[in-house]
Order: sequence, then C-alpha cells, then structure tokens
Amino acid sequence: MAEHAARRCCLGWDFSTQQVKVVAVDAELNVFYEDSVLFDRDLLEFGTQGGVHVHEDGLTVTSPVLMWVQALDIILEKMKASGFDFSQVLALSGAGQQHGSVYWKAGASQVLTSLSPDLLLHEQLQACFSIRDCPVWMDSSTTAQCRQLEATVGGAQALSCLTGSRAYERFTGNQIAKLYQQNPEAYSHTERISLVSSFAASLFLGSHSPIDYSDGSGMNLLRIQDKVWSQACLGACAPHLEEKLGLPVPSCSVVGAISSYFVQRYGFPPGCKVVAFTGDNPASLAGMRLEEGDIAVSLGTSDTLFLWLQEPTPTLEGHIFCNPVDPQHYMGLLCFKNGSLMREKIRDELASSSWSEFSKALQSTEMGNSGNLGFYFDVMEITPEIIGRHRFSAENHEVSAFPWDVEIRALIEGQFMAKKIHAEGLGYRVTSLPGGCETEMWTCVH
Repeated sequence: MAEHAARRCCLGWDFSTQQVKVVAVDAELNVFYEDSVLFDRDLLEFGTQGGVHVHEDGLTVTSPVLMWVQALDIILEKMKASGFDFSQVLALSGAGQQHGSVYWKAGASQVLTSLSPDLLLHEQLQACFSIRDCPVWMDSSTTAQCRQLEATVGGAQALSCLTGSRAYERFTGNQIAKLYQQNPEAYSHTERISLVSSFAASLFLGSHSPIDYSDGSGMNLLRIQDKVWSQACLGACAPHLEEKLGLPVPSCSVVGAISSYFVQRYGFPPGCKVVAFTGDNPASLAGMRLEEGDIAVSLGTSDTLFLWLQEPTPTLEGHIFCNPVDPQHYMGLLCFKNGSLMREKIRDELASSSWSEFSKALQSTEMGNSGNLGFYFDVMEITPEIIGRHRFSAENHEVSAFPWDVEIRALIEGQFMAKKIHAEGLGYRVTSLPGGCETEMWTCVH
C-alpha cells in the first residue's frame, strides 16, 4: 500500500447477503484497493449458509447483526495492517442488501456516541440490538401481514400506487408488523429501526443515520410521490413506528461527518463525509450511470431490469422506487425468475449443452422468428405468476413444439419481449429516432 499512501480517495462499502466488501476509488475513479469478508468462510462461528439462517419453517430467513459488525471490524483492521492511509479518505458511502432490517435497542444511541477507540465495534455493540437475528430479503414468512396491509389501504393496487409496490413478504413494513405481533416486548424496547443500508451508515456516523428515499421505497411504507411515510401504512404495521424510523432523506445526502471513533482508531480525517447509504438495487442503477430512457438488464439466475423513469405507472408486477440519483425521478425494477437457468436448460436440451451451437441457431433464424412465439417458465414466474412452456404459431395457434432452431429463437425473443412489455407497463417509453426507428439503450450485464 505504500505507493497509495498519499492518494486522496473515497471508500465504497457493500453490506450484501454473503459478504461485506470495500473499494477505494481515487479522483480519476480508479479502484486501487479492495477487500472483502465472506461470512460463511471468515466468520464460521455464526454458522450461516449463504450468509443467512433458514429457520425450520422454511420461510423465515435471518442474519446475525453482529456478524455484519464483526465483518466491518475485520476489514478495517486488515486495511490498517496493510498500511492503508485513512487520512486521505474524503468521503464514504455504500449499499446494503435491500429490505433487511435492524432493531436498535433503547440506549444504543448513547453507546454509538461514546465508543472507545481501544475496542473493536462488535465488542461494544453486543447489547445494542432488540433482536440479534435480523429478517432479510429472502424471508417469506409475512403473508398474513401483507394481506392485512393491503386491506387497510384499499387493496394491492392502491398500495402499489401509494408505495410503488403491492405488499411483498420481504418488504420491511411487513417484517416490522410481524415482529410487533409476535414479539411486542422486543418492539417496545426498540429505539430505532434501520434498513441494512442505514444501519451500516450509522456505524460510521456514530449515531442513527436516516433511511434514504430510494431504499426506503422497498418497505411498503414510503409514499413515493411526496417522499414521506404513509400514516395509513405505518398504522397498519405497528404503533409509534414513525418515531422509530426517523425522517427519510434524499439518497445523495451528506448525513454527517465520520464518528470520532474512526478518527482516533484508524486515522480518518475529522472532516470525512458520510453520504447516505442506499439499497443494492438502487446502487446498481447509480453505479451503471443510467440516464432517462436507459435500461440495464442483469442476466443472472433471475433476470433483473433497472429502468430510469420520469412518470411511473405502479402496477401489481414489478417495483417503483425513488431514483437514487435524481429525487424528482424514479426507477423501476422488474425481476424474472426464469432467467439463465431456463436458457441453460434449453441449451442443454436442444444445442448439445453448447453455447456455440445455441448461437448458430440464433444466426440461422430470422428476426421475428417468422411469427412464432414462445414463453418458457419451468418454475413459477414472478412477472407474471405463470408456469409452463407456451408456444404459438404464426397463425396464433398454440402448438406443442417447434423445430430446435425456432425454439431457441422463440426463447430469447420471448424473454426480451416480456421484458419490454412489462417495462412499458411501469411507464417506460420507447423513444423514436429520425426515420421512425424505435430504440432504447440496453445495457446487459451477465
């Protein structure tokens, strides 16, 4: 690290499902330092698999909050041992896995403001949480709370128009409602509820950091049009909830200077700014530098679309979040469960498990597939809720099979047609170039 000793920089942190990661970026946006702690590998004492605990009911999924704190300790100590010059850090920010929540116990704020630089964070925060295992985005145990919330505001579509999404089990408001109903004592002893993102920012700030608009949009609690908590939603979830959440802030807000703990223990400058942390999905839109009219497509196990929207149309499928870059605009998010696994399955069935043969089939068939359409959902799809393989001929008759090369093009065109249709359903508009050509900016990330 000696060659980077005088390099002024910013730090970016990622508190994700399976790891905590840091990158250091200089003024030219060059990443010159990075490190990570994998929970399953480096913190075996917490006994996680994939960074989580799946409970006996198969629905409840949690992560130990002190595991996240200890991971931060490990990375900072490694950076210090490597000679990293913290005095050159001008600002830091980061992202957290979306929807997860942390419950600070009464008195935690006093502990945060009086941390001793002689001790690690996890040694001092042991008694600061009302519950030690926090619900995360993989949890699906709150169906009853979802139905209750939707009924309170007039139905699923009404909730979507209000908060950007119908009620989802992983969304934080429903998780809070479950905690209040099943463990009212823990809820009453909670002074502050953070998202994973604002929890991480709080550690650096030495006080409770506010929730940002964009990550706050994934709670079924924030009114996305005017960026305030919905009183109806708050009341449906738990009493005194607004005071436990605090006021939300724009995602680019400087929420304060770094805690004196980090100045004294690691040598951060007292003026180092802490910028609001946000959720991992909003951070992806910001990191991809999307602009109005752009679409980013992540081709993974599930396919995910990120959209920059000016005038959103909330629906029962997909999500509308406040835009992390421009608080006057919005972002759309669509998730398709039948992503790469479906493509790989068709490849294995029809192209001898070869992407090369798969590509040859695409090249040998014409765009539009001579009117043949196919939609392939081997597992229950999210957008929309449907299962099965559905093929339609050019005459609009459902058929049982296509020739192998037609099948492959039908799969790819069907997947991207679905993405376009559902994106337009959220308010995305295809732009026209001179000559009547329609175009979008598609950025694909595999």
